[in-house]
Amino acid sequence: MNQPTAKIVVRDLYKIFGANPQKALSLINAGKSKDEVHDSTGSVVAINDVSFEVGAGETFVVMGLSGSGKSTLIRCVNRLIKATAGDITIDGADVVGADEKTLRDIRLNKVSMVFQHFALLPHRTVAENVEYGLKIKGMGPDERRERALKALDTVGLSGWGDVPPANLSGGMRQRVGLARALAVDTEVLLMDEPFGALDPLIRNDMQQELIALQRDLQKTIIFISHDLHESLMLGDRIAIMRDGSFVQVGTPEEIVGNPADDYVSAFTKEVDRGRVFTVKTIMQANEPLVMGRDTVETAVGRMTEQAQNSLYVIDDARKPLGLVNLTDAAGAGAGHDLKSLVVDDFPTATEGEHLIDIYDRCSRGAPIAVLCSQGLYQGMVRPRDVLSELAAQ
Repeated sequence: MNQPTAKIVVRDLYKIFGANPQKALSLINAGKSKDEVHDSTGSVVAINDVSFEVGAGETFVVMGLSGSGKSTLIRCVNRLIKATAGDITIDGADVVGADEKTLRDIRLNKVSMVFQHFALLPHRTVAENVEYGLKIKGMGPDERRERALKALDTVGLSGWGDVPPANLSGGMRQRVGLARALAVDTEVLLMDEPFGALDPLIRNDMQQELIALQRDLQKTIIFISHDLHESLMLGDRIAIMRDGSFVQVGTPEEIVGNPADDYVSAFTKEVDRGRVFTVKTIMQANEPLVMGRDTVETAVGRMTEQAQNSLYVIDDARKPLGLVNLTDAAGAGAGHDLKSLVVDDFPTATEGEHLIDIYDRCSRGAPIAVLCSQGLYQGMVRPRDVLSELAAQ
């Protein structure tokens, strides 16, 4: 995957809780373990030498069990918790060393946060909760009311602006929290297990809602989760965190397909691979046949060279015309018209489709043509490769 321009950069980050964090840091740098540091100093190493970048418009998920340090990490990004050592920049602005005025500006204009337990003000209406950040920024009442109602409409809560939060369900209150973050229109969203307190069905609805919103808004998101399935669904990239450190960072396909160690393998072994891997993962970008240029003879030669039983035929604009099978081409002989061998009833897919979605198309036995959004040929997927990927462990 091509990495977008870095929006957030974290380098060599440490957070140590205790009376003498610098002494604990020196012990860590000398090679002592977290347990040894705790035994010697009573300090807790919550974040241990973490570095990463988040690209503009990327959803970066930090996934780990309770106590792994993920919530501490996200709070270091907007300095709700001040790092012990390391560097954090957002659009080049230094977060760790920022003075109070600069830090306030970063929080008001660059970063919004969505919490797990909603953090709504019970004595204010839904709209007033959404307006709160705009009020702090000094926006006038009419303009902030308009922005709040627009944000509520975005998250599907039109008409709920004048009711108290207590009248809303858990899922609706989380939508208010998301609307509050969207209303201030920052480019960065920090989301600390925002769906963790919701019932499973509501949680799934909110995950789908976030996917749809991100498709339109293209925010830069750091999303904290303890749920691997949620992480795989939402993340462009995922960081697996353990004991304050990153164990592995990669795309969903990389995490599931090539786990870095037994710890990551334990998380991924029950994952439905068909819902993680996409057509692009196993697509063959092979050289197709071109109508008007290739002959039966070149078709046989190319299929033999590529060890394929069939190849797609395209026109000069790369629009697929159909399939030619090796058996038919070899039996026809040189000089036979290639066009007469083309099978024009063929299955298609796009690069972004998950393997589970094309499983039924494999039953025909023919390779599946992979097309771009304009319907042009990109490559092909063999049914046996789909089945092999789904069966892999």
